[in-house]
Amino acid sequence: MAKDVEVVEQHGEFRGKDYRDPPPAPLVDADELTKWSFYRAIIAEFVATLLFLYITVLTVIGYKRQADTGHGGDVCGGVGILGIAWAFGGMIFVLVYCTAGISGGHINPAVTFGLFLARKVSLVRAILYMVAQCLGAVCGCGLVKAFQRAYYERYEGGANMLADGYSKGTGLGAEIIGTFVLVYTVFSATDPKRKARDSHVPVLAPLPIGFAVFMVHLATIPITGTGINPARSFGAAVMYDKEKAWDDQWIFWVGPFVGAAIAAFYYQFILRAAAFKALGSFTSSSTL
Repeated sequence: MAKDVEVVEQHGEFRGKDYRDPPPAPLVDADELTKWSFYRAIIAEFVATLLFLYITVLTVIGYKRQADTGHGGDVCGGVGILGIAWAFGGMIFVLVYCTAGISGGHINPAVTFGLFLARKVSLVRAILYMVAQCLGAVCGCGLVKAFQRAYYERYEGGANMLADGYSKGTGLGAEIIGTFVLVYTVFSATDPKRKARDSHVPVLAPLPIGFAVFMVHLATIPITGTGINPARSFGAAVMYDKEKAWDDQWIFWVGPFVGAAIAAFYYQFILRAAAFKALGSFTSSSTL
């Protein structure tokens, strides 16, 4: 277990304060299956992802309707790309704030995957979170389709698709880098060492995460429509269910998972130097 020493001021004097990282989550924790808190967290992930997809996909379709000059719209009408990015980032901010104390506020299989690789959650929790997130995304898009049936098919269900003029490699790269930014921010904002040192960090954590989603959307909406969340891409593709939505679906799974894995490795083993700390602890104990 990694150990750091912080310097804190007490009564005008500086003293050392030990900090120990929490133990890694077990790979398989069967005891979780017997706890109501575990199922409550799964329900929270399902509902949060449902609400996320309902609001954001509805925003996308609404913008396309308002900007469709062929059907009485105005090319300068609607919220624009900036408004869509705000919808995604703002909803993540709200939903992470609401669910962080219950499920951790993942709302994204890529985030769950990155935290699993860092041993923040068990394999059982990670798998069931991802299932709940994907089901929530399908149901959220289903509500959009039910309420906006007149426009849903016309505006392609808000599904993620590789834009014309971009190669599959470019789309994959955009998803990898975009998800790296998001998951890197998640690790930074929820670092237990920072929370132990700065009591305000848990309250502020949803804000940088929401801003990361907002900024990534501004950059990559013109390329892929911005996935960085396999559940978001999967839910929209299932409900739209056209060949065009499925053609490049692999990009919206491979890209986010690769980006999340890189972010987990970078934060845990480079910035937090987990491997070197573990080696140092082992060397120290072996010389005693």
